[in-house]
Amino acid sequence: MNTVFSVLLVQALLGAFDNLWHHEMGARLPQRASARIELALHAAREAIYGLLFIGLAWLEWRGLWVLLPVGLLVTDVVITCADFLEEDRTRTLPPLERVLHTVLAVGFGALLGLLAPVFLQWLRSPSALVVVYQGAWSWCFSFGSVVLMLWSLRNLRAAMQWRAAPTDEGAALRASRTPAGTRAPTVLVTGGTGFLGAALVRNLLGDAQRVIVLTRDVRQARRQFGDRVWAIDRLDDIPPETRIQSVVHLAGAPVLGMPWTAARRRVLIDSRTQTMEQLLRLMRRLDEAPRVLVSASAVGYYGLPGAQLHLNEAAPPQPDRFQSALCVAAEHEAQRAEALGVRVVRVRLGIVLGHGGGAFPGLDLAARLGLGARIGDGRQPAPWVHVDDAIAFMRFAMAHEGLHGPVNCVAPEVVAQAKFAGEMAAIHGHEARLRMPAWILERLLGEMAELLTQGQRVAPIMALRAGFRFAHPSLQGALKQLARASQPKAAQRAAHQNT
Repeated sequence: MNTVFSVLLVQALLGAFDNLWHHEMGARLPQRASARIELALHAAREAIYGLLFIGLAWLEWRGLWVLLPVGLLVTDVVITCADFLEEDRTRTLPPLERVLHTVLAVGFGALLGLLAPVFLQWLRSPSALVVVYQGAWSWCFSFGSVVLMLWSLRNLRAAMQWRAAPTDEGAALRASRTPAGTRAPTVLVTGGTGFLGAALVRNLLGDAQRVIVLTRDVRQARRQFGDRVWAIDRLDDIPPETRIQSVVHLAGAPVLGMPWTAARRRVLIDSRTQTMEQLLRLMRRLDEAPRVLVSASAVGYYGLPGAQLHLNEAAPPQPDRFQSALCVAAEHEAQRAEALGVRVVRVRLGIVLGHGGGAFPGLDLAARLGLGARIGDGRQPAPWVHVDDAIAFMRFAMAHEGLHGPVNCVAPEVVAQAKFAGEMAAIHGHEARLRMPAWILERLLGEMAELLTQGQRVAPIMALRAGFRFAHPSLQGALKQLARASQPKAAQRAAHQNT
């Protein structure tokens, strides 16, 4: 069995890499409504492997009992085939993921070849479940079984959360059709399949506006929004006579994730500036330039000014810090559209809190499990904004002709990180008792740790002055709303009746 366990361990490690690198960091499947079927298939396959791991670690299935592991393996083959078809239908797989799937298929064949004589030997024995001890392998695969079962439940929960999304979006669209004889405005959204972009696109569709989505994966966008959007992967596909009233630029690789190596920094900058360069070329060749460009930036623009310094939009950047230099580069490219007569609004976002993506799902899970933690001394500011307010402000910026230049999109209440963690934990009836020393994050993440150990005390001066009103100005209220939104509808109705 040592050979069987060795092959199974290699399969498990390759599968874990595929899951983390491609599903989580690449495609970000849990953040996509269109991935709910794929997530459900992954959850089923992970549960099957969890059962196989714990079974092979401690049991021999003799006689007719061997039909159980055989049945699990046959079911896994069916699920894997369905998963391949679903992936091909909903998203474009990168070359490395396709190669890895081939390697995993070959490894699975080798595993079946090794298990076949073992299963045949068990089949010839009297029927019985015999407890065996495989030494370190038993404990190794027991741990793997627990991890797989937990990951299966997590993917199943994500799939169930997205289950009703298409129906709800369709109802919202049908409820607000554009009156006959009128022409709905057209909005071009880059990064429209990401967390914030998808929320904006759904909001625009709910208001019966015409939307063009620029995305790297057209099939995924079509699966997510259906035929209600024009999904493209090249701006050159847009004819010059197309009338685009507004452009919202949200495209960009995630800042928090991979270490900020020199290559990664270039990816982060290029993913923002090169798309903006393409937008500028589009604006130049359109018969009529857009009226407004809303370009996403971040409060990282201000660098590390100190926790006590109150910042408004006039505060200077700190180009010697990468998070500031990144925002400066992105905003500089966006400002070039002003020469074309386009009104430019540079939206400096804080931490966007919402289900389905961004920082909130991970923070919420940690708080739910009682793992909320103070980072460093916990006094660093944590500027945040509810996703509904972020979307509402982008719509406000598109419509408000007098608004231009940099605008901080953060809630009026900026709290310290310790209070932020405490409020998150309190929503689930816990306390944030854990402590995460800043030096550990600095050793692990390098300069990227500044996103967690430092902060900016930012005020939304320009937004409030322009007349924007936040629906969720306080952290406690925002977190309560998000907690209610994650409950089943029946539980929400019961809670509403009791209040």
